[in-house]
Amino acid sequence: MQQFEKGNKERTRRRILEVASQHLRSKGIAASGLAGIMTDAGLTNGAFYAHFPSKDVLVRETLVETLADRRDAMSRQQALEAAIRDYLNLDHVTDCANGCPSAALLPEIARQPVPTRQAYEDGLQSYTSEFARLLSGDKKKAHATALNMFALMVGTLQIARAVVDRRLAEKTIESGVRATLAMAVNQA
Repeated sequence: MQQFEKGNKERTRRRILEVASQHLRSKGIAASGLAGIMTDAGLTNGAFYAHFPSKDVLVRETLVETLADRRDAMSRQQALEAAIRDYLNLDHVTDCANGCPSAALLPEIARQPVPTRQAYEDGLQSYTSEFARLLSGDKKKAHATALNMFALMVGTLQIARAVVDRRLAEKTIESGVRATLAMAVNQA
């Protein structure tokens, strides 16, 4: 019986994390209330505290999970342009709820407690290390370039999301791809 309860509790916890991840990326941290997250997870508000001690911990764990997912997706990439286009595309522009937490949440992450910001930084470093793997040359320089390239990609995605004109969004994305590729060429 205890094995069943433990497995069920872990599945419930994973469900809360999945729903919270989508809420946070689509609505923002401040606008994502525990009541809405728990309702969408099919649970009562009271069930939250059996899985997480606070919303801060939920936010931190959600960031860790989503950044690890992005890193894992990057680790499967073999070509630099494909990796850039996997990030900079119109599907990613329109799907905040399942997209990059950096593009969706950076201003709010900056206002989070230090443990959450540290978790973000650790995930960012891991992601950019995978990105740097696709660059040639000195590894230390490649990591710095990968971080700068990622910053450009995040900003490009944020601007493409903010504009109303779809053609402008498309042009922004394509310009971002070209500029990011140029950074890689200049790094080598």
